[in-house]
Amino acid sequence: MSKVHVVAAALVSLACHPLAFADTKTEPIPLAAFSDGIKHWQDRHGTDYARYQPQQVTEIADNLLLYQRDNGGWIENRDPARILDATEKAALVAEKAEGRGSFDNRNIYSQIEYLAAAFGKTGKAAYRDAAARGLHYALAQQIASCGGWPHTVPGTANYHGYITIADEVTSGLLRLLRKISAGADPFGYLDAATRARANTALDRGDECVLKLQIEQGGRLTGWAGQYDPKTLRPAMGRAFELPSIVSQETVEMLRYLMSVEKPSAAQVKSIESAVEWLRRSQIGGVRLEKVMLEKAVQYQYHVATFDYRLVADANAPPLWARFYDLKDNSIVLANRDSVRVKNFSEVHPERRSGYSWFGTWPAALLNEEYPAWRVRHSQ
Repeated sequence: MSKVHVVAAALVSLACHPLAFADTKTEPIPLAAFSDGIKHWQDRHGTDYARYQPQQVTEIADNLLLYQRDNGGWIENRDPARILDATEKAALVAEKAEGRGSFDNRNIYSQIEYLAAAFGKTGKAAYRDAAARGLHYALAQQIASCGGWPHTVPGTANYHGYITIADEVTSGLLRLLRKISAGADPFGYLDAATRARANTALDRGDECVLKLQIEQGGRLTGWAGQYDPKTLRPAMGRAFELPSIVSQETVEMLRYLMSVEKPSAAQVKSIESAVEWLRRSQIGGVRLEKVMLEKAVQYQYHVATFDYRLVADANAPPLWARFYDLKDNSIVLANRDSVRVKNFSEVHPERRSGYSWFGTWPAALLNEEYPAWRVRHSQ
């Protein structure tokens, strides 16, 4: 048995009382956590393939066992509900020794939680042990300099090793560790030592989140998509994702912070500051309009059937840019050549149709979630 497997096995133990296992046919485990990866798979491979139904928990969990690498991690953008043939299963077994793993697109922590839930429903030790190996892998990848997590290990692009806020990489793992630390469902079977180890990583991660919040003109704002692990400064993601404050990622980080049952004074200040930044960063008097194309255009990563344009509209609801300048909070737009442009019309049609430069991501948080949080924490 490898060292990884020995350590992982030590991470879990059953509670003294027997577990009651539910009927897997009547109580499905939701697949919503995998929706991002499934979408990316289908963007590349289409949707014309057979899939298991959500209530087929054993079959889906068995897929996750096949997808898991020997080191405990998973690669991104696979559909756990896809029905695999014998050839595909053999290929997955053959690639298990490969070392690459990725937290991109809400990966790895989603598999860990699903397998823990599947163990709770079925009692199959293989699911418990695979969740433990995944947890060990996740804890081992926490970045020493701050406590966040990388995009992909080992990296094949410059940004893969950066502390990653984008796609809920760090906040998603912190949510997982918070559940484990509290012994919340589906992790009630874990022992005190495992929960304590998760809590240590959680504390380091929470401290890192506060440290990475960007200050602009003496005021705290939001978060970047990724940070250099040495300097802790905002860094470039993909070629068109310039270092900037990201509204969408700030919303998801706020949702994580607002989920903390007893936030510290520093966390409360962080939330209030980021909400204030989102409010002052909203764009009025303009709407994003989808324009259908007469003929679809095939690009490398997607087929465009529409384009986007900004249209003046005094009655339009608030809109937000995805990226804002680190210094002056102006809107940041760029093309795949990494050259910043001033106007949305200057962004290449491939990037306009294949990327969300503007959106309403903060609306629900500002109008509903944050006010509800204020009520809860003012009592």
